[in-house]
Amino acid sequence: MSDPNQQWQPPSPPPPPPVQAEPERKRPTILMWTGIALVVLGIIIIVGGIADFITGGIGIGFAVCALGLLFFGFSWMRLPAIPDAPPRMSTVQTLVGIFFEPTRVFRNLRAHPQWLAAILIAGIINGTYLTTFYYRLTPDRIVNFKWDAREQGPFKPPPDQLAESRQQELDAQKSTAGKIGNVVNAIVGGFFMVAFVSALCLLGVLAFGGRMHYWQAYAVVAYVVYPFTLIEKAISFLILFLKLPEDIHPILGQESLVYDNLGLLVSSKEHPVLFVIAASIGVLSFYRLWLTATGLREGGYKVSSTAGWGVAITLFILFLLLGMGMAAIFPSFLG
Repeated sequence: MSDPNQQWQPPSPPPPPPVQAEPERKRPTILMWTGIALVVLGIIIIVGGIADFITGGIGIGFAVCALGLLFFGFSWMRLPAIPDAPPRMSTVQTLVGIFFEPTRVFRNLRAHPQWLAAILIAGIINGTYLTTFYYRLTPDRIVNFKWDAREQGPFKPPPDQLAESRQQELDAQKSTAGKIGNVVNAIVGGFFMVAFVSALCLLGVLAFGGRMHYWQAYAVVAYVVYPFTLIEKAISFLILFLKLPEDIHPILGQESLVYDNLGLLVSSKEHPVLFVIAASIGVLSFYRLWLTATGLREGGYKVSSTAGWGVAITLFILFLLLGMGMAAIFPSFLG
C-alpha cells in the first residue's frame, strides 16, 4: 500500500521583504572643477610672482593652490541623504536666520549643508579688519613689537636673520600685495580652520555615541564661525576708531577688541596664562559655546543634547589649554 503523504512537500518560506535601496548620495562635483580652476589660477599667480610681474604673488599663489586642493579633495565626499528633507533655505535666509532662528537654520543645514558664503564672508571680514588694524596702528609698531617679542622668546633667530626677516615683513605689510595677502590668507585660513574643527566635532560626536556626516559638521562649524565673527569684528571695528592707537595692544588687538570677558581684571604682561583663562570667560565666548552645542544637536543625524554640549565643552577646554600653552611659551607676545 502506497504512502498517502508521499506527494506532500513542506511549505516554502515566505519571500524576504524587499530591501529598500539607499537613497542616491551625490558628490559635489562642482567643487572638483572649482578646485582645478583655483589650482590653475594659483600657479599663474606664482609664475607671475617669480617673474616679478605680480608683487607678492608667490605667497598668494600658494594659498590659492592650497584652497584648490582642499576643494578638489572635498569633491570626493558624498553628500548626506536625508529622507523627507525640508525645502532648502536660500543662502540669504541662512545668513540672516542664523541670528534670529538658529535652530531652524541648523535643521535645514542637516539636509542641505551649505557653507561657502558663510566662510567667505567671515574670511573677508577678518582680512579687512586685519588690514585696517595695520593701517590704524601702523606696520612699524606692529612688526617691531612682534619681532622684539620673538627676540625675547625661546626660539630666538640669529641677529642677522632677525633683522632681515623684520625688514622683509615690514616691507610686505606696507605694500599693496601685503594687504591683499592678508585678505587672501584670512579666507584660505578660514576654510582650513573650519575643516580642522569640523573633524574634531565629528570625532567628538562619534565618541559621545551620536551620528553625523562630515558635511553636516562642516556646515555647522561654518555657521558658528560666521555670526560670531560678524558680531566680534563689528564691535572691534568701532573700538578701533574710537580708541587711541597707542592704547591698543598690537598683538591681542589683531584678534579682537571686544572687552566682554574677565580678561579686563588680569594683566596680560604680568600673568599671561591667567589672562588667557580669564579672557575665555565672556559673553561672546558663551554665545559661541551655546551656538556650537545647538548646531551639533540639530545638524547631525542623531546627536543628543548631552553629546552636543559634551563636544562643545570639550573643544572649548582643548583650545583653552592650547592658548595657555602658547602663553606660557611665548609670554612676551602678551606683554
